[in-house]
Amino acid sequence: MTGSSGDRRDKAGAKRVQFSSPFLPYLFLAPQLAIIFIFFYWPSAQAIQSSFYLEDPFGFGSTFVGMSNYADVLRSNEYLGIARFTAIFTVLVTFFALSIGLLLAVKADGVIRGNSGYKTLLIWVYAIAPPVAGLIGMMFFDQHIGPIVKLAAWFGLDIKVGLDYFDTAFAMIVVSVWKQIPYNFIFFLSGLQGIPVSVREAAALDCRSGTRRFWTVVLPLLAPTAFFLLIINVTYALFDTFGVIDVMVKDKAANNPITLVYKVYMDGFRGNDLGGSSAQSVILMVVVFVLTIFQFRFIERRVHYN
Repeated sequence: MTGSSGDRRDKAGAKRVQFSSPFLPYLFLAPQLAIIFIFFYWPSAQAIQSSFYLEDPFGFGSTFVGMSNYADVLRSNEYLGIARFTAIFTVLVTFFALSIGLLLAVKADGVIRGNSGYKTLLIWVYAIAPPVAGLIGMMFFDQHIGPIVKLAAWFGLDIKVGLDYFDTAFAMIVVSVWKQIPYNFIFFLSGLQGIPVSVREAAALDCRSGTRRFWTVVLPLLAPTAFFLLIINVTYALFDTFGVIDVMVKDKAANNPITLVYKVYMDGFRGNDLGGSSAQSVILMVVVFVLTIFQFRFIERRVHYN
């Protein structure tokens, strides 16, 4: 033992730290716990409290209205339509971002010459901030200079992002998927390179088909990585695409698709409906909580970590 703390090894050989005072571990955790409380739990508690009040946007007073804000939100056809679009948007962004990221990682894992440059070209997009990605996406879908719009025109399609609901939704999904692919690519590639060479050689001897070998050997070994990325991508589609959506629908006509988190921003900051916006944020928190429980309860059972 050295100083106020030391370490020893248990029966399994793992190192276990011994502190001279039982309060010392909590002292080390205090800064992290303070940050979590100030930036996560305290705003959440404030949102729950505000959801039961009708508040003056200039802070001159508030009136307790009980569950009226929740009832107004859940009875709104507009809110239910946005919720349906958010569900579809989340499923499509998660599916295509994971699928394309995995496909590129498998291809990059097989590259022998020039693999560093190939990987760098695929990863650099991750360094772009979401609002910048949205701005670049708008340039790709611009009516005058957008290459995707010109490509679609060759096939007789007239894409009008910002004016047509489905065209804007398509552009939002494409840009959001493009922004998230490098993140998935990095993790899938690391997972692939973590598979022992002996396992790959044994699989190659047992099965000559590369496709079958991937589904029966490689993909099950990537299950922990895929499960982690599934949670991250669902969270990304629900929350982190705010910057992309804000750039693509700002100052445009009202008939544009938005997600639930952008609806919270619109009602709270532009509509000055703080109570209704707080009720929406609480509903969104409950949805994410239930979704996370479902993922760990039912999907994680199929994941094998050893």
